[in-house]
Amino acid sequence: MEIPLAEPVSYKDKKVIGIGIASELTGLTERQIRYYEERKLIFPDRSKGGTRKYSFADVERLVDIANKMEDGMQTFEIRREEMKKSDIRNKMLRGQLNAAFKMRK
Repeated sequence: MEIPLAEPVSYKDKKVIGIGIASELTGLTERQIRYYEERKLIFPDRSKGGTRKYSFADVERLVDIANKMEDGMQTFEIRREEMKKSDIRNKMLRGQLNAAFKMRK
């Protein structure tokens, strides 16, 4: 019996960037980045020593958050918008699974 290999993680999703580099790439201060984490807008991994690690996808997300904040959005609005996107995505996936397995409620 062959054991399937785990799907490779895209380089964009690997959490390898420290907060200093993320700050340089985004133009945000380290304090702003920590604030977005406190507000549950970004979720870095932590090394064994507690160092935050970000991915390129996280860096893009930070830029998106900063742009929305510049446009006057509040953090709770950004979080609510993301939750709506996630809910829509989950509903679509459920619908696809139901269609694939011909399941009905």
